[in-house]
Amino acid sequence: MQGKVEICGVNTARLKVLTQKDMDRLLLQVRQGDENARQQLIEGNLRLVLSVIQRFDKRGENPDDLFQVGCIGLIKAIANFDPTKQVRFSTYGVPMIAGEVRRYLRDNSAIRVSRSIRDVAYRVLQCKETMLAQLGREPTLEEISRELQLPQEDVSEALDAVCAPVSLYDPVYSDGGDPLTVMDQVRDTKNTEGRWMERIALRDAFFNLSDREKQILSLRFYDSKTQMEVATTLGISQAQVSRLEKGAIATLRKNISVS
Repeated sequence: MQGKVEICGVNTARLKVLTQKDMDRLLLQVRQGDENARQQLIEGNLRLVLSVIQRFDKRGENPDDLFQVGCIGLIKAIANFDPTKQVRFSTYGVPMIAGEVRRYLRDNSAIRVSRSIRDVAYRVLQCKETMLAQLGREPTLEEISRELQLPQEDVSEALDAVCAPVSLYDPVYSDGGDPLTVMDQVRDTKNTEGRWMERIALRDAFFNLSDREKQILSLRFYDSKTQMEVATTLGISQAQVSRLEKGAIATLRKNISVS
């Protein structure tokens, strides 16, 4: 999307910008039913729509489609905004526009969600928009849960289920060099290639032990039994268990170091 001038036939380089004074005046006129003021507000806030949809430009969607959907969110925001609240229009409008785009992406997503969870999600999103208009801010999960009389876990699950998917290769930060991607943040730092090799070497070394040595090590380190408990289980003395255990561990270390 970067560098694109024409979106839906609109020259983005020539989009109008309204002053805060003009915004306040037009918003009051819209509340009085002035359609001309409404049209001026829509045209004067198209840059706001453009800035919001740029957040979603890595989703592979047509920017013209996203721009149109964002404009629907803008129109809804203008219709529902209360200028008597001490809130800037952009503070209220941006979540409304982004919410409309997210709904579009969710409804057209290749990932299918069960009908029951989707229905709960729709209720949550509608409640969220209503409370946003009433409070002039994003409602908390607890507030939405209380309003809908649903457990917070159900609200959270529903919202997570309808979130638009994110590519593992989406950049999340860049300082001019190689960007930090989602994969860099969620990758497994424990099961690395080196650890896999160590596990394979340990497994091979373990299989080379005698059956009695395998049994003793399994009882000691997998079942967490004491040497006395192992001795009772196997019917041998604790001294024998200690000797066999030390010998088995020494053999493991030797075989792993050689491999």
